[in-house]
Amino acid sequence: MYKVRQLPHPPPQTIMLAGSESRSKLLQVTHKYGPCSLLKEGKSKTPSLSQILSNDQTRVKSINSKLSNQQSSVADSTVIIPANSGDSLGTGNYIVMIGFGTPEQNFILEFDTGSDLTWIQCLPCNSSNCYPQQDPYFNSSASSTYSNISCGSNACSQLQSAGYAQSSCTTNCLYQVTYGDGSTSQGDFVTDTLTLSSSDLFSNFEFGCGHNTNGLFGTTDGLLGLGRRPFSTVSQTATIYGKNFSYCLPSSTSSTGFLAFGSQASSSSSNAQYTPLLTSLNYASFYFLNMTGISVGGQTLSIAESVFTTSGTIIDSGTVITRLAPTAYSALSSAFRQAMLNYPSAPPYSLFDTCYDFSGYSTVTVPTIVLHFLGGTDLNVDVSGILIQASSTQFCLAFVGNSLPTDFGILGNMQQHTFEVVYNVAGGKLGFGAGACS
Repeated sequence: MYKVRQLPHPPPQTIMLAGSESRSKLLQVTHKYGPCSLLKEGKSKTPSLSQILSNDQTRVKSINSKLSNQQSSVADSTVIIPANSGDSLGTGNYIVMIGFGTPEQNFILEFDTGSDLTWIQCLPCNSSNCYPQQDPYFNSSASSTYSNISCGSNACSQLQSAGYAQSSCTTNCLYQVTYGDGSTSQGDFVTDTLTLSSSDLFSNFEFGCGHNTNGLFGTTDGLLGLGRRPFSTVSQTATIYGKNFSYCLPSSTSSTGFLAFGSQASSSSSNAQYTPLLTSLNYASFYFLNMTGISVGGQTLSIAESVFTTSGTIIDSGTVITRLAPTAYSALSSAFRQAMLNYPSAPPYSLFDTCYDFSGYSTVTVPTIVLHFLGGTDLNVDVSGILIQASSTQFCLAFVGNSLPTDFGILGNMQQHTFEVVYNVAGGKLGFGAGACS
């Protein structure tokens, strides 16, 4: 086991590869694969890093394609859910357990800030039309509050305008969604009671009840959409939570994090630094930030701000590795290599071109990497988000350069580790609170 520490810019921190910390009164978040996973499969079936990176790249291409095509007084409650990490779309996504129906039926869903529609698999769901999941399929006939949404309703119109509705709608509203890796889900667009905690129930919650779903979802039960459209979970719970949520993603598969809604989403991070959320009607699902610079080892790199504004930057819980504009990545990689001259280099691995051979080392010291955002907000990337382990001795810089300067920058989930990421959507700002989970 390696012990990785940062150079003292700012003060050093030591991160072990294993460790755990949980927080009370939170919706628990865990990694899909590892000892803390909510999924039985997750404790034994782990995909290769190359497969995760391949699927991650597919997601990134899909996001860029989607964005390019699109270019043409609130009562406040609180709830926090434990969060776990999953790979249902072949990426390092994170999973939580929530309930649907009356009485409540519990399901394990990946949550995704880059998606809007929430869906679960529902009966009837045979083996040829649905993928096998850990929990029983949702039984709508066992719920006293289940109801179909009609084709002529406003809810169905909103779904249709967003491109999520099937064109064959005649009586009941039908949804369909296709993800970047080819995974698909189709079924009825319905309402039922959503349960986030024993005291946080939402009647008439709109979601997809899938009867034809296939793809790289693992054994998770569906997806929790945390995007910005009217039918996302964030929007549908706005009267209670005020479009305020946060999460903390654990640094390893043996740790847990959380997903929080309402006032609790910011109360635990009094040290959070905030940067404006940039909104645009052209990009209705995604959360945009304005990155302004990067520092390595306490030294700000010479990168023009226009490098970041040419494409724009989104924050995405479903993308694993942060993508940077080519010029920005080149400067980061060069500075990192200079700071790591004491360690032998290793061949490139998959998407990574800045790699090292740590055989024979028990302790490795790496420079700090700080991402700067508009408003003077700094994200001092945790050690777990600086290096990624490719083999028993090979480690690589966990950032990737985009192919084109116009490709969108993406702040991935690996570089968000251990921070409480606070989405104050109504207030138009996003915060980073350090040390919220391990």
